[in-house]
Amino acid sequence: MRTKIKKSTYLPAVLLVYLLCMAYIGRNILLKGEYLYYFSVFGISLIIIVLLHFSLKKKEKQSIEKQSEHKNDKEN
Repeated sequence: MRTKIKKSTYLPAVLLVYLLCMAYIGRNILLKGEYLYYFSVFGISLIIIVLLHFSLKKKEKQSIEKQSEHKNDKEN
């Protein structure tokens, strides 16, 4: 049986890979001495990705609870 990768796992992972690629491409900003701009954009993006992960995880948990509640209602 094949296990399904949850959306709360793969979507933030894809965004993290994208962020790392963009950080690598934009490293020439560091050579110009704009450290605050570079790391603030990186940090804010990272915080948003983490918040997205927990938000999707909460949504999945609520969906599972709703399905089990609906299943219990059908049995009764």
